[in-house]
Amino acid sequence: MTPERLRFTPSATTFIAAAAGANALLYHLPLFAFAAGNLTLASFTGGLTLATLLVVLLSETVLLLALLALASERLLKPFCMLAALGNALAVYFVVTYHVVLDETMMGNVLNTDFAESAEYLHPTLLVYVLALGVLPCWLLTRVHIRRTPRAQLAVFALACLAVTVLWCLLAARSWLWFDENSKRVGGMTMPWSYLINTGRYLAPKLLASEAQAPLPPASFASGGKTVVILVIGEAARAQNFQLYGYDRPTNPLLTKAGVVALRNATACATYTTAAVRCMLSNVDTGSPFARRYEPLPSYLQRSGVDVIWRSRNWGEPPIRVQTYQRAADLAPECAGPHCAYDEILLTGLEQRIETSSSQRVFVVLHQSGSHGPAYYTKYPGEFEHFKPVCKSVELGKCTHDELVNAYDDTILYEDYFLSRVIGVLRELKDTAALLIYLSDHGESLGEYGMYLHGIPYALAPDVQKDIPFIVWMSDEFIRRKAVQIGRLEAQRTHSQRDVFHTVMGAFSMRSAAYLGEYDIFSEEFANR
Repeated sequence: MTPERLRFTPSATTFIAAAAGANALLYHLPLFAFAAGNLTLASFTGGLTLATLLVVLLSETVLLLALLALASERLLKPFCMLAALGNALAVYFVVTYHVVLDETMMGNVLNTDFAESAEYLHPTLLVYVLALGVLPCWLLTRVHIRRTPRAQLAVFALACLAVTVLWCLLAARSWLWFDENSKRVGGMTMPWSYLINTGRYLAPKLLASEAQAPLPPASFASGGKTVVILVIGEAARAQNFQLYGYDRPTNPLLTKAGVVALRNATACATYTTAAVRCMLSNVDTGSPFARRYEPLPSYLQRSGVDVIWRSRNWGEPPIRVQTYQRAADLAPECAGPHCAYDEILLTGLEQRIETSSSQRVFVVLHQSGSHGPAYYTKYPGEFEHFKPVCKSVELGKCTHDELVNAYDDTILYEDYFLSRVIGVLRELKDTAALLIYLSDHGESLGEYGMYLHGIPYALAPDVQKDIPFIVWMSDEFIRRKAVQIGRLEAQRTHSQRDVFHTVMGAFSMRSAAYLGEYDIFSEEFANR
């Protein structure tokens, strides 16, 4: 067959109708599978709801393409090509990891760097892109859309809208199902899920002022050398920590180190950016339009504290500190195979603290931690204790035991990493030293068919919200702060909001920004 015979010359209205049908057929099988699994299809209402879902899918695509054609028919093919490629990627992640592409998930995607995104690469992803992206794009190159009068396009769009409105009115009994499942339906509707929710995520950032308001001046109530290390974990869930009752020895070193595992700690969000912002803020950051104050590291630095930020991750708000180092900055001074893991963050740390001229030193170590899906790459080989492990990024193809084994090995390495941090603090003489460790969020390991994290907070299972929150204190810190270990262990609930004010309290730092009710060492916290 000659290339000319492969060319198609439909009118704009025919092209739009065909594109809407192809979009519904090619990219919405996960959505229809979800609907079929949550409807009683044998009933009239169930069948009507499923039919309404199809009508709405077709209608919204037709209306969008008709509006593009009214602006210029030349926009139709490029838009459909881009949508095909975007849809192919989106469907792969929905099918493979059972994610919902809502505002939260798109924020997670936009704040993922190349190193992390590379972990998701798998030959199956290429198959999706070729079959659902490249092939449709090639077919679209063979299409030549005939010019269609704008009046005809307008009538076509209005007729589609009228039919859809009439259908929805007649199918009113199906509305309740759509209302109850709006987040999941919206998060699996292509390309609306990732287009609209990307806009929803970015809009507050564009509308709100990015200028950070300075916090009020601070003073220090006492002297003496004080060092606080905050370790921000990644995707660690409390359920898999031996310290929280897990029946596997995932914390053999921490159980002997004299740490306190604070109970019932929850994350502010299920993705890194929002969770880290919450930890470092003095106010509730739940509203996207909340005023942006300078984060904790910047505030401490401006107040005279020597601040060191080291990271194998990302997602922190803009910070101004004396020392900001990524793994690449530390690599020249690091030797040995463990430099490929979170231990690189400890390179020369003890010397850096000891040579600081400041009486107060604050260190943040932002880990790569237990971030999936390639859990088996997050720890050195000698920490592969629980076997066999999942060694695929397509987690659904591993057995549940293999997946949990790989994840638990990341927690075992976390235990070792934190024990090394404690070792650094133990070596500091005449110093009130404090380690605070907590994760940015938890992780799903196949429970309820979900993997990874980033599910909308209202829908997220507890394993994505319940996090470890662990502290270790030197004898000098306990003496100076008159810490009662039993009172710490008896505290009932904790959140990431406690970090800002607890660190201020550890430095005996006082200002109008300090709230004792969020300082775990204060009387106000004990009595709240």
